[in-house]
Amino acid sequence: MSNPYGSLHHPALTRRQLLKLGAAFGLTSVVLGGCTPNSTGGTVDPKTLLASGEAISLDILIAEAKKEGTLSTIALPRDWANYGEVIDSFVAKYGLTYNGLHTDYGSAQEIEAIEQFKDIGGDQAPDTVDIGLGLTQSSKQKGLFAPYKVSTWDSIPESLKDAEGFWYGDYYGVMAFQVSRDNISNVPEDWEDLQKPEYEGTIALAGDPTASSTAMHSVWAAGLSRTSSLDDAPEAGIEFFRELKEKGNFLAAIRDTSLETLASGATPIVLHWDYKGLSNRDELEGTIDLAVVVPQTGVLGGAYAQAVSAYAPHPFAARLWMEHLYSDEAQLMWLKGYTHPARYNDLVQRGKVPAELAAKLPPAELYERATFPSLDQIAKATQYIKDNWARVIIGS
Repeated sequence: MSNPYGSLHHPALTRRQLLKLGAAFGLTSVVLGGCTPNSTGGTVDPKTLLASGEAISLDILIAEAKKEGTLSTIALPRDWANYGEVIDSFVAKYGLTYNGLHTDYGSAQEIEAIEQFKDIGGDQAPDTVDIGLGLTQSSKQKGLFAPYKVSTWDSIPESLKDAEGFWYGDYYGVMAFQVSRDNISNVPEDWEDLQKPEYEGTIALAGDPTASSTAMHSVWAAGLSRTSSLDDAPEAGIEFFRELKEKGNFLAAIRDTSLETLASGATPIVLHWDYKGLSNRDELEGTIDLAVVVPQTGVLGGAYAQAVSAYAPHPFAARLWMEHLYSDEAQLMWLKGYTHPARYNDLVQRGKVPAELAAKLPPAELYERATFPSLDQIAKATQYIKDNWARVIIGS
């Protein structure tokens, strides 16, 4: 499988001087009370390195992060993209206290949390966010992100990162149907199948489309199946769900689409990313028979992105977390969670993807049908659905 967001580029690094400088610092920063020697024999405050936005030596990051003692993330459920293993490996390696905030939040709520606590700080302020691409540029423009180019920066495709390092894609997948065969006799194969009377009272979104990137992409994908146009699909998608609601098929008031609601039959069909469905299928094995269906039409791909909060209470821990996430080790952990990590092409080219792991991934032809929108299209679709969803679906 290839990365749908573009090929890799390997330009000469212009920040090597900083990296070499950081490597020369070692752990001397601890001895010098927070300052480190530079190449001319003077000292540099590590916070100067934060302001540069460039990669920082792991020795310095580890030493400074240990002084901070804690990493605060937000909206990272352990069963999402194999985050449980990613988090545990970070804690085991670096010994920091992990503070996982609001695992049920959508992307918009993550951004709101930065804004809400930016002047307060404390244990409710996130250090980093994992958000839909549609919110990256607007959040950068508001000054909510701090730039940081991880040491593996050049192996992240150009189309999956901000040139200045304010955000970068982490993993991607396609929209799919999670269907409980224990509750649904005929598994739907395409979007229009969901309109059939037999699916009355069965279909749920994974959140509120005005706040959740996942739910927004589901609405967009449904519209794409009707229009084949990413630009026209947001309007068509809202109309699709208006029809679903009118027929009684759409569980509009349902917001909790957890493993428990799938297992109990409260939400027999949940629209979600393929990787979430596949991990749920593994988790629920022996409890229910869960089918994961990539529809025949309207195969919409989407990526999430990482960013460091400009108001992070633990700025060094935040950057150490980024170094961990974009290491080979954690990228392969995301792959185990059925996501395609941002550095997937690089891992394949260097022979780092184990054959047994590659064999568990969905067939490549599923992704050949996928449409991946531009940042501008994501931003416009996000805004259109946010502005019109309640008016059409709820009537307010």
